Amino acid sequence: MLNLISRLIYRLTDAGYVCHGGRCPPSKKIVTPKDFPAAWPYSAGLLAGDMLYLSGQIGADFKNQKAPENFDDEMRQCLNHVGSILQAAGMDFSDVIAAQVYLTDIDLFPRMNAVDTQAFKEPRPLPPRWAKLAGVGAHVEIMVTARK
Repeated sequence: MLNLISRLIYRLTDAGYVCHGGRCPPSKKIVTPKDFPAAWPYSAGLLAGDMLYLSGQIGADFKNQKAPENFDDEMRQCLNHVGSILQAAGMDFSDVIAAQVYLTDIDLFPRMNAVDTQAFKEPRPLPPRWAKLAGVGAHVEIMVTARK
């Protein structure tokens, strides 16, 4: 019996699983849409089992790194980035369970909400939290968690 348990533990750890308390964590897979810049030092998304965690996305163009001057266009571009990562994982906006939106100015909230509700249909993700966005000249950043 001990030999059987030892072989099972070896197979699980050899396959990349480290088990604790009889539970093995899901495998992790990097999710990268085809247009995501390869030189960026982070993953666009990380799929762990049926959960997808997206890095914060801004509305800057992937090629020239510039955000549109119009906030509504920036917001749409930001959501397009989120959507392309969701799609690369075989998901869509209906799979999002939580979204965190960071704005440089809380007065942008009504405009953000007008664009946001075009992508996130009922039932909408859990309420976002707000904070001041730092750096890169963006006015909005969105992070989401999704589950298939």
